[in-house]
Formats: sequence, C-alpha cells, structure tokens
Amino acid sequence: MNPDTDVAISVLVVDDDDAMRQIIVEFLENNDIRARSASDGRTMADAIAAHKPDLIILDLRLGLEDGLDLLRNVRSRSDLPVIITTGHRRDEIDRVVGLELGADDYLTKPFGLRELLARIRVVLRRRNVQPEASQRERQRGRARFGHWLLDRERRRLINPAGIIVDLTKGEYALLLAFVDRPQRILSREHLLKATRIHEDVFDRSIDVQVLRLRRKLEADPRAPRLILTERGGGYIFTLPVVTD
Repeated sequence: MNPDTDVAISVLVVDDDDAMRQIIVEFLENNDIRARSASDGRTMADAIAAHKPDLIILDLRLGLEDGLDLLRNVRSRSDLPVIITTGHRRDEIDRVVGLELGADDYLTKPFGLRELLARIRVVLRRRNVQPEASQRERQRGRARFGHWLLDRERRRLINPAGIIVDLTKGEYALLLAFVDRPQRILSREHLLKATRIHEDVFDRSIDVQVLRLRRKLEADPRAPRLILTERGGGYIFTLPVVTD
C-alpha cells in the first residue's frame, strides 16, 4: 500500500530481460503493489499514458535503446519518480548522469528484492512528504533576490526577464532552504534534512540537486555566483533576500 494512503502503489518495471521483469513483477504483486512491465521505450510510454504509475523502475541497459534517453523523455514531461538500475558496478558515470537527469535513486544489479521494495517505499514517502519549512514559507508571500522573484504562495520562480522557471519538487525545496537562510554556509546534512533527500541515495545527491538548480539560476553554471561551494562545509546562497 502507499506509505501515506490506503491506495495501492502502482509500479512500472522497464527491463529488456524477460526473466528479470517477471521476477520483479511477481515479487511486487506479492507485496501488495500493482506492477506492470515494459521491455522498450514504446511500451513504456504506452504504459505510462494508459496506467499512470506512481513510480518507474528503469534499467539503463535496454539493448539498442539508451535508458538515459528514456529518462530524459520522462523528466521532460513529468516529475514521476524513477529508480534506475544498472547491470555493472563500473557504470558509475551512467548512475551519476541518471541522477543529474532527475532519477530519484539507483540500484546496481544484482540487487535484493527486499532492498528494491524498501527503496520504492522511501522514494514514494519522500515525494509525498511536504517539508515543514516549505509549508511555512509558502504562507509568507514572496521573496526577492537580485532581480529574481520567488512567489511561495503560487510556488513559482520568475527570472529577471519575467519568465517563469520550471522547478522540480527537489529543486524548489532546495531553493527554499537557501532563501530561508541566505548568506550562510549550509551543510549538506542541513540541506538533506531541509529537502527530505534520503541519505542512503548518497551524499552526492545534494551536489546533483545543486548542479541542477545552478543550471536554472546561474548565467554560467560552471562559474557560479549565486550558489557557491564551501569546501568541506557545504554551500552558501550569496544574495541577500527581501521578503514581502
């Protein structure tokens, strides 16, 4: 069942290995999770449209198809939680790129089915929880930094040109954490708690979120000026913030 409701969780398993798909689907079904499967990008897209799963388990090695391309496609259309799987421990680059593209977690094959179940529940619980800080900030109106405007009530970020910038839930929670404590060094531990990013993904998940947020805030993400890295300390949001 869903960690926060009485509605059954629905999971889509995307893997080109027939035996692996069947094993995972049967295990999830035996644990009260509705599970469907797909072997390629087309059947995956059809299943998402028809069944609207709560979470996708996506293998990055899909024969002739690139799982990273499928992940990009999912992220361009929705904020649907995705756990990526890889078949070799040496595929660290793919795992990191997957996290940068917005994957919520990863597992390296062979993995235990109980661990997979635990990670599914953690990812869904994390997505369903609204951080207390976010709830408080949403009621306080607007925040201005530089020529940017953050409308907490409408959950919108507007850039200096007056254009709304789309943010994922993780990026928005991270920006709120910075705006709430501008011009202070914030540790990775503090940011993990503030954004509800689970520690067992690994600490670098915060670095990935910061990288993604920089791409939306910075003129040159490779030479950031708004969000600076403090070596050994964490990060600091450099601009003063004025609240309405």
